[in-house]
Amino acid sequence: MKRVTIFAGHYGSGKTNIAVNYALSLAKEGKAVTIADLDIVNPYYRTKDSSEVLAENGIELISSPYANTNVDVPALPAEAYRVTDNLDRYAVIDVGGDDRGALAMGRYSPKLLEENNFDMFAVINRFRPLTSDPESTVEVMREIEFACKMPFTGIVNNSNLGKDTTEEDVLASLAYAEEVSRLTGLPIVMNCVLSELYPTLSKKISKIFPINIYVKAKI
Repeated sequence: MKRVTIFAGHYGSGKTNIAVNYALSLAKEGKAVTIADLDIVNPYYRTKDSSEVLAENGIELISSPYANTNVDVPALPAEAYRVTDNLDRYAVIDVGGDDRGALAMGRYSPKLLEENNFDMFAVINRFRPLTSDPESTVEVMREIEFACKMPFTGIVNNSNLGKDTTEEDVLASLAYAEEVSRLTGLPIVMNCVLSELYPTLSKKISKIFPINIYVKAKI
């Protein structure tokens, strides 16, 4: 387990929910955790939506001062540098969608690369329009790597249809994720499933990670 874990991917891939769940899992292991929302494109999903549950678990949240407001300003909080400067805390970073959102990581990448104690996971979802096949997914991944000047180190398969996801949907996504892994040479580090599907799917899928929905779309 590296000190810094970065989740990046296509818009709507589910990376924010995964980042929150992962931060909570670290806190339950007794680790001091900071989660940073580096999304500067004002998306429908914000880490700040889960501020209550994060605070209850002793997790420090760093997010834009304009998060969950009507102000659309591509601003990053100054305290975001704590994820690179404070080496005593584990850090989870939620990167904005696609290459545009990943540009924000560029200012932090030199220090992270120098420390060399990070993982950057590509969150993939075969049910999103622009990542419905392995080749398109790899193309999006390469664009993100170029924008943030950092390499992916693993793949998180989060193929889902929200609350409508069935066990069959998850099982059908495994071949897709394995092909992305083959094309990139990167390991699949997690297969994420809704918590209610975990009891049965945990008997059929390895590297499975149960997800609770803490962040919901704004309508």
